[in-house]
Amino acid sequence: MAAKQQSEFNFEEALQELERLVSSMEEGELSLEDSMKAFEKGIKLTRECQTALQKAEQKVQILLNESGETQAFDVEDEG
Repeated sequence: MAAKQQSEFNFEEALQELERLVSSMEEGELSLEDSMKAFEKGIKLTRECQTALQKAEQKVQILLNESGETQAFDVEDEG
């Protein structure tokens, strides 16, 4: 059971790790090899976060449909 808990995706932790990777790469103190490893890990984390967000959006849509709502919600930039 412990292995299952370790394999669960945590969006907040992934986002924090992604921010750390970006910060370390922006500082420019990583070797080329370390930069490539950080970039690869960043791409993986980005994809996992996008997948988690898509799943959450689908769940919200299902819940809205179950409660009788038929309109989809719009996500707009607030800027």
